[in-house]
Amino acid sequence: MFKCPDFSCMGCPRLLKFRAQNQQKFPKYHNGPVESFGELTAQILIVGLAPGLNGANQTNRPFTNDYAGDVLYPALKKYGFARGNYGKIKDDGFELLNVRVTNSVRCVPPQNKVTADEITACRPYLQQEIAAMTNLKVILCLGAVSHGAVLQALNYKKSAYKFAHGAEHILPQHNIVLVDSYHTSRYNINTNVLTQQMFDEVVEKLHKLIK
Repeated sequence: MFKCPDFSCMGCPRLLKFRAQNQQKFPKYHNGPVESFGELTAQILIVGLAPGLNGANQTNRPFTNDYAGDVLYPALKKYGFARGNYGKIKDDGFELLNVRVTNSVRCVPPQNKVTADEITACRPYLQQEIAAMTNLKVILCLGAVSHGAVLQALNYKKSAYKFAHGAEHILPQHNIVLVDSYHTSRYNINTNVLTQQMFDEVVEKLHKLIK
């Protein structure tokens, strides 16, 4: 059975230092590796970059109390992949349906930027999580960093699977479809790199990919 990393994980010195700083600055925050959200029995895994400082790092649920979650979770509900009311806290009663959400790096990084070493250190958790999802059919990657992390975790060459919004890549050794989307970040929305309609279209097509 897969287990998310906990406070005993010491794999990333830079993130540990940042965690200690945040424990002093935000003592009521979670300030540790963030748990995944959703069941391991799901057919869809959504993979983001890393927890946001005042989002998942605070709430211990991916994309929760974060602008990116304000885009992600209503879209999932709109297309039948969630139910309940998204209240931006871990215990809001919001429930994912046939979807699990996680990050390529489980601890919040400074300036929301992870290093290659940190992705590598966290890779075993992503590998174990994917392996534990025996019904998995689709991985939706939010952003190019997530896209690369998933490919590396599954031993595929990034050069063979170019990131592009809306792209669908068949991963033959795993019988999984990897779908790309621009990240649902505030920056991408504010600059129109990603619109709500563009993201909705990606979420909507997940239905046909799990049939």
